[in-house]
Amino acid sequence: MKFHHTDNAPLAIGPYSQAVSLDGWLYTSGQVAIDPATGELVAGGFAAQARQVFENLRQVLASAGCTFHQVVKATVYVVDLADFPQLNAIYGEAMGPHRPARSTVQVAALPKGALVEIDLIARQS
Repeated sequence: MKFHHTDNAPLAIGPYSQAVSLDGWLYTSGQVAIDPATGELVAGGFAAQARQVFENLRQVLASAGCTFHQVVKATVYVVDLADFPQLNAIYGEAMGPHRPARSTVQVAALPKGALVEIDLIARQS
């Protein structure tokens, strides 16, 4: 097992790694919309938070030599499924034409009062 870390994404909020790879697979921990420079949740509502989550994930993937094009599965947690249309638009921006498998679930709460959290599984080259 190899543990991955980048200062370009938020530090883990608990005793876990930003990502772990094993046998050519990369598993990211869930990312919320924390600005790595300030350690605070970004302002601006769901869209701003979703974009920050994807930026954090982009950085975590990069720390392991991956991009969104290597993602095979995404799991998305949202506090309000009414944000689903915004999620789809921002998800499409981040993934481009790549369409990994995805699950989206509504949850009661997320760390730091976040509105969205996403974790990924990617295949390393």
